[in-house]
Amino acid sequence: MKYEMLAAVDLGSNSFHLQIGRVVDEQIYLLDSFREPVRLGAGLTRERRIDRSTQLRALDALRRFGERLRGFPAGAVRAVGTNALRVAKNAEQFLAEAGSVLGHPIEVIFGREEARLIYVGVAHTLPPAEERRLVIDIGGGSTECIIGTGLDPEVTESITIGCVSFSLEYFPEGRLDKSGFKKAELAAANELQWIVKSFRRTGWKQAVGSSGTARAIAAILQANGWAEQGIGTAGLKKLRSAFIEAGDVAKLKLPGLREDRAAILPGGIAIMSAVMEEFGIDQVEVSEGALRQGVLYDLLGRVAHHDMREATVAQFARRYHVDQAQAERVGALSARLFAEMVSAPGDGDAPMLRWASALHEIGISIAHAAYHKHSAYIISQADMPGFSQAEQARLARLVLAHRGKLAKLEGLPARSADWPLIFCLRLAAMLYLRRQDVALPAIDCRATESGFQLSIARSWLDEHPLTEAALESEADEWRSLGMKLELRAVPF
Repeated sequence: MKYEMLAAVDLGSNSFHLQIGRVVDEQIYLLDSFREPVRLGAGLTRERRIDRSTQLRALDALRRFGERLRGFPAGAVRAVGTNALRVAKNAEQFLAEAGSVLGHPIEVIFGREEARLIYVGVAHTLPPAEERRLVIDIGGGSTECIIGTGLDPEVTESITIGCVSFSLEYFPEGRLDKSGFKKAELAAANELQWIVKSFRRTGWKQAVGSSGTARAIAAILQANGWAEQGIGTAGLKKLRSAFIEAGDVAKLKLPGLREDRAAILPGGIAIMSAVMEEFGIDQVEVSEGALRQGVLYDLLGRVAHHDMREATVAQFARRYHVDQAQAERVGALSARLFAEMVSAPGDGDAPMLRWASALHEIGISIAHAAYHKHSAYIISQADMPGFSQAEQARLARLVLAHRGKLAKLEGLPARSADWPLIFCLRLAAMLYLRRQDVALPAIDCRATESGFQLSIARSWLDEHPLTEAALESEADEWRSLGMKLELRAVPF
């Protein structure tokens, strides 16, 4: 489905952003941008829980975003959460409330997926170039480093060092001194060590900084005459010295320094200094592109049938040498059964079943015994570009459930939308157990209040006693969960 406007919501560890764009010929022209300095990362307690006052501030911001998004179709909006929501132990509770206030569900994305989307956003705001670029994005709770060419990221990494977390840890109560900067820079350098070698080996022609920290540093350098554009090492050292000379965040009086950025900029300066030192960079150009632009273009790809998730699933199927014919058999049958059973599926249900069918056997490349467990483990632990944490966990659950005991799903709510998907996938895999094209009978498959009803021709069951026995065992499995699979042998 095509949309005239798309919207991206970025729940960052420092700021929340809403960006709205108009779609013209597969290009996005920005219409509105909103920023709320929520400081979600600063609200994390020692127990890794977002405190209630920070939650309320975040909910107020999302309520304002929600007002602007009224009338937007569900498929035209994507909201993503980053590091603070990746690490918060009470993220699930907060996200349920936040999604209700915003009016749209919020996905938490993995660090490397955040890096991929950042690169996509930056690449769409820069002139085309054949040379590789290094993109550096210092956020509130994490720093993403990406090497790519054109619109395609090639190397993506996310490191848990951010301007909010570092400012709180190394510059407590706003104190600014050489010791704090030195400790912060050494800590950042230590975290960067494990990626520096591979990044330098890959190489790049141009270094680009994105998001608030890079833009804030560049703005101050230019306002004070310490750089003509971007961020240079000499200007960065002068900025560092100016902060140390002030001695306290409250005493900072620098042209170009925004008041709402001052408290978290010391950590950002330290991380930028370490990045430029460790990567051997003298100059960083600054881009207007960031995560939210990447989310918009990724969303455009989804609605224009260029979904990154489809490409990832196809790549995984190739990597793990999936029997494509078998995957297609199971996929076609499970999709048909699901379409007949569920009249109003959720937006993501049919694609999720298709992806689970395509990948349910990837674990065979490790071992045939309990291969479904290997498949689920790969999916749950691998980097899967395009997928959010929740989508990846759901896909792994479906694949794990496609065979074996159902007791492993006891924690899944009785009204979960996953049960019909699981039933259809299990049934399709069972009916194609011989791994060859067979003439299947007419099958009537329905969802009931207590479970499922399956009707199959009596004559076909008589000719396939092993399948009939397997179906009876399947009914026992559903019964063990308190659900009913009613098998009906009918004369058609």
